[in-house]
Amino acid sequence: MNVLEEWTAEVCRELGIDPATVDRDVVLDLTREIAHGVARPAAPLTVYLLGLAKGAGTAPEDAVGLLTRRAREWAADTKDR
Repeated sequence: MNVLEEWTAEVCRELGIDPATVDRDVVLDLTREIAHGVARPAAPLTVYLLGLAKGAGTAPEDAVGLLTRRAREWAADTKDR
């Protein structure tokens, strides 16, 4: 088990989350898209907002797709700024 797997397992245990429900790779991919397409500090904030959206009942796949598209659009719209 690597550090990321250990940390994920520990945090899930502490928060009472089933680790099988955590798609780590999707979260890391989204974080990368936001960090590169928008700004590095926007990445953790966006993932936090994704968690709030999931808690409010938004399907995670829908939210991740929307956020990934918006990050790519943002990057394209602001590349000449």
